[in-house]
Amino acid sequence: MFCKYCGKEVEPDAAICIHCGRSLETRPVSTDTGSIGWGVLGFFFPIIGLILYLVWKDEKPYTAKMAGKGALIGVITTVVLGICYGIVLASLMSQYAGQFHHYSSIFQNILR
Repeated sequence: MFCKYCGKEVEPDAAICIHCGRSLETRPVSTDTGSIGWGVLGFFFPIIGLILYLVWKDEKPYTAKMAGKGALIGVITTVVLGICYGIVLASLMSQYAGQFHHYSSIFQNILR
C-alpha cells in the first residue's frame, strides 16, 4: 500500500504514514447535509418536520435541525396569519354590522 500524500510504501494495516506522519484513515462521507428541502417540507407540513426532527436528532443533527426549523417557522407563520385574518374579519364585521341591522329591519317590515 502507498501513502496518498507522499507516495511512499507503507504497511497495509498502518493508520499513519511513517514517512510523512499523515493519517491514512479514510472518513466516511457524511450524508447529513442539512438541505433546505427538509426545511421547506417542515414549513408546509409541520407535523412531519417535528417527527423528522425527533427521529433524526441524534443520527442526522443538521438535517433534523433544518426540518425542525421549518416546522417551527411554519407553525409561527400559521398563527400570525390566523391572528391577522381574525383582526381583518372582526374589523369587517364591525364595519358592516350597522348595515346588516338596517337591511334586516327592512326585510322584517316587508315580511309583515
